[in-house]
Amino acid sequence: QVQLVESGGGLVQTGGSLRLSCAASGRTFSSSTMGWFRQAPSRQAPGSEREFVGAISWRSNTEYADSVKGRFTIARDNAKNTVYLQMNSLKPEDTAVYYCASTRTGSGLPTSRYEYAYWGQGTQVTVSS
Repeated sequence: QVQLVESGGGLVQTGGSLRLSCAASGRTFSSSTMGWFRQAPSRQAPGSEREFVGAISWRSNTEYADSVKGRFTIARDNAKNTVYLQMNSLKPEDTAVYYCASTRTGSGLPTSRYEYAYWGQGTQVTVSS
């Protein structure tokens, strides 16, 4: 059974920073692509799409959504089975529930949620103006 557990969310002012962590267990973490997605309050309706934030391959290649490029950074520590999302210069529009996800295999840097097989429970990030 694969488990992903996010932590590090909270309330921060505009311009502030947060670092999210995602701890993985139950499978070979080091060979998977890990992604971060978010779902804003306006998109909480059932079936609403989760927005791609970024991804990191097993080789630590990265891909980011245009909306976060230059502000967010993804890193992974395979020895700790953990992936991180460092978020700087936060804006109110970054407010969302943030989810980490894992692919079954380590191929590429998919941006579609449907390419990810395993998901965490999410952590709330709120940016006040």
